[in-house]
Amino acid sequence: MAGNSDEQLEYECVSLLKEFGLSEYEAYTFVYLLRLGSGTAKDVADVDGVPRTRVYDAVDTLHEAGLVDVQYSSPKRFTPVSRETAVRKLELQRENSLTELRELFDRLDPVDPHPEEFGVWTVVDRAAVASRLVEFMDDAEDEIIYMTVDELLTDDHLDALTAADARGVDIHLGNVSDEVEARILDDIPSTNSFETAWRWAEEGAGSLLITDRRTALVSVLVDRGDTSPVEETAIWGTGEQNSLVVVLRAIFTWRL
Repeated sequence: MAGNSDEQLEYECVSLLKEFGLSEYEAYTFVYLLRLGSGTAKDVADVDGVPRTRVYDAVDTLHEAGLVDVQYSSPKRFTPVSRETAVRKLELQRENSLTELRELFDRLDPVDPHPEEFGVWTVVDRAAVASRLVEFMDDAEDEIIYMTVDELLTDDHLDALTAADARGVDIHLGNVSDEVEARILDDIPSTNSFETAWRWAEEGAGSLLITDRRTALVSVLVDRGDTSPVEETAIWGTGEQNSLVVVLRAIFTWRL
């Protein structure tokens, strides 16, 4: 081995290749072949002690995946595809896997076709809360009631609201700041603005979302007062009789 820096690079490459379904031996064999350009099983084994028999097994899999070509000489020699070709093949593999997974997910039926959830769930971390908001917006069929503060209104949320509007979902925007209202109305002029009992940005408020009178999420911003960034924490619930949904609907939608 050339040194610790090369060992670290190899380890990182192998770790990522394993995420594409390669075993550790297969990943190391491919990485060593990339460094060698081409070689025999002995050449690969000599790089860092991969057992020669394991190299043959690994190459069989890599060959079937189109990542390695085999020269049937004596001994056999192996040549990896180019690095650019390897990346393209792995990208295509991931896209195909995701497409297949999406189709399988669509075919999954719930154990109970009409579950009624009575619990309240917690989401911590701003990115996780933002993702859950987009998910609920994407699932909305009839109505979205939304409030948020300036720093939490992302392009992803605007895109999700725009897509919902295009599906014919009614969008109602609560009493938010002028900046938030202007950004949303600029993209979705059909949004209906309505008054609430207080301005949403007060008292550390984050975001509030109610969709189809069945799903509700509310978040708060937590400033710990030190050098840590302001955190966002949310609770959400689903079901027409869910306590969170019922309470938030009663508080914020009575004017609707």
